[in-house]
Amino acid sequence: MSDGELTDLVDLTACDREPIHIPGSIQPHGALLGIVGAEHTIVHASANAAAFLGVAPVLGRTRLGEVVGDGRLEADIAVWLAGDQATMLRSVRVGEHCFNVVTHRGADDVVLVEFEEAPDSETHTLDALYPRLRHFIEQLQNLSEIAALASTAARQVRELTGFDRVLIYRFDEDGAGTVIGEDRNDALPAYLDLRFPGSDIPKQARELYRLNRTRIIPDALYQPVPLLAHPDYGKEPLDLTHSVLRSVSPVHVEYMRNMGTHASMSVSILIEGELWGLIACHNAEAKRVPLQLRGACDLLGQVLAAQMGALIRTQEIGKRVRLKSLQTELLSLMAQEDVFSDALLKNPSAWRGLASADGAAVIVGQTLLASGACPREDQIREIVSWLEETKAPDVFATDALPDHMPSAAAFIDKAAGVLAITVSEMHASYILWFRPEAVRTVNWSGDPRKPAGAVSDDRLHPRQSFEIWKEQVRGRSLPWDTAELEAARELRAAVIAIVLRQAEEMASLSDELQRSNKELEAFSYSISHDLRAPFRHIVGYAELLTEREGDKLDPQSGHYLESIKTAAISAGRLVDDLLGFSHLGRASLATSPTDMDKLVTEARRTLEPETQGRHIDWKVSALPPAQADPSLVRQVLVNLIGNALKYSRGRNPAVIEVSGRIGEDGQAVYTVRDNGVGFDMAYAGKLFGVFQRLHRIEEFEGTGIGLAISRRIVERHRGRIWAEGAVGQGAAFHFTLPPADA
Repeated sequence: MSDGELTDLVDLTACDREPIHIPGSIQPHGALLGIVGAEHTIVHASANAAAFLGVAPVLGRTRLGEVVGDGRLEADIAVWLAGDQATMLRSVRVGEHCFNVVTHRGADDVVLVEFEEAPDSETHTLDALYPRLRHFIEQLQNLSEIAALASTAARQVRELTGFDRVLIYRFDEDGAGTVIGEDRNDALPAYLDLRFPGSDIPKQARELYRLNRTRIIPDALYQPVPLLAHPDYGKEPLDLTHSVLRSVSPVHVEYMRNMGTHASMSVSILIEGELWGLIACHNAEAKRVPLQLRGACDLLGQVLAAQMGALIRTQEIGKRVRLKSLQTELLSLMAQEDVFSDALLKNPSAWRGLASADGAAVIVGQTLLASGACPREDQIREIVSWLEETKAPDVFATDALPDHMPSAAAFIDKAAGVLAITVSEMHASYILWFRPEAVRTVNWSGDPRKPAGAVSDDRLHPRQSFEIWKEQVRGRSLPWDTAELEAARELRAAVIAIVLRQAEEMASLSDELQRSNKELEAFSYSISHDLRAPFRHIVGYAELLTEREGDKLDPQSGHYLESIKTAAISAGRLVDDLLGFSHLGRASLATSPTDMDKLVTEARRTLEPETQGRHIDWKVSALPPAQADPSLVRQVLVNLIGNALKYSRGRNPAVIEVSGRIGEDGQAVYTVRDNGVGFDMAYAGKLFGVFQRLHRIEEFEGTGIGLAISRRIVERHRGRIWAEGAVGQGAAFHFTLPPADA
């Protein structure tokens, strides 16, 4: 196998797979016995047990009491096993030697009993350590910054233990760590503010740090002591997860040597049961720390963890309270607005501040509103399209958008980081926050891209360089923290609730409007129907009176009679138009592919009487077919072409143009244009209202309902109608319909 092939096989993931909890050996500064049963029979022993304890245990035949010679230890173990404590610490004398003993439960009902030689000095007793611990706790209570806590803890631990260097090391989410506190002498270099790659402490090693809070390596040059086992209990390797003497990985020992460290001790900092960091102690020479002193450091680490956790929670709560205030402010505005996005624009500082963002945008349907430093509109829409295509979660956050969406590299000055929440299950509606690129320099302890050195002996060797290696981080924003993500998640829930409530209100109003419209239509139909007959009678009797008495009437009376007939005819037409208008609300659509050219021809034929004796220049182009109700759309064309004929009556020639096309949105667009009197665009909104007229009835006849009817027909086809014009320069009426292939 070549070196290259071996490197491929033995990569960094080998560290994560190494079974470091079952090394099969211990460190030589102590001895280990494994006992089972009520008789405390010894079934496991380290190879150095006889020399270390002065008694040679015979596996499977020797009891713990026979080795220790002190029945009190066995009695204490029996009491301890009946309880629920994880470990037991005692001091015992074996012959002329005094040992510190620690016990813990292993696998398969094996109890591990570990012995370390007790110090001769009394400086590490509880009485000696208590004043120092009390002083440390008092100091911590007066500190309110993470950095100050870390610095104080590093100093206190070094004073207690005498190590050359003590580091407070904080883990990141990716397993990498940063030194946030340090106290040292000149024997070892400074590591404060340096960052170490996650491969330095593999995943399973971090798990052991979580399960076993303290670890000591008195001499990195030690020779591992193998474990011996009775055949009936040696089928599986002995689990040393909780062992204080557990031998460490050869990779780690070599790592210590490369670091210039010959002794180390670590104390885990656990916050809410999770590994937050380490108190890491290093010495240039071999150094052993007694069990009692390690226990004091463990207590110190727990106090530090509690204080760190309380401070972090206080900071998080303070931020959550501030964000909750901003959220309440926004929700109060939203409750007052018909459209929630309007409330965001009315308080942009609260909107952006909710996520500590430089810019924010909201997209509801085709509407896009932005505030602050944002990408261009087309770039924001590109982000939304990407979110839709990738089926991003309801709350999506990244501090490195180009890593997910490469095209975002073009606008990292505005949106290297994005936090997005979707506020609709049916439409692409999002609220987004943006953060710009935050270029920063990270000081690594060695090159993180080369965490491993040469490979030999079929195993990975650690890196040898710990010199400062600077990396400039680009393409990333400041990360989104938990409080900001939670605030965004809560805002999403609130917005969805508001939108649903508004939708329910709109649905209720829609039902009410539909009922009202039906009642009005029925009323209009009834009144109009009842009025038709009287108006016809008035016209008929006026005509009979003219025939019978016309010669006898003076001119003034004849004029009166003619005015009565004209008014009755006009009123009758108005009634007919009202009936038609009310009928539109009840009639169902019968849509089919419709030849619009044919309908224009039929409309022109209907309007031929209006063209007699006039010079009209018709410009009719081919029209795209529509999916429509032919009879109703024919009425629209009759109304619009009829209006063009009417209002161009004074032109010679009158130019009337009918054209059509397919618009950008796929809808068919039709236009009727004339060169008539036109209108003022300031009054364009009145054109399509019932009884709305922009010219006097004396100038142009009509009831003022034709355009209202046209609008209702077009809108029932889910289209729209609008007009453009200028006084004296003609008018153009446009309307849309679904294309025939829709």
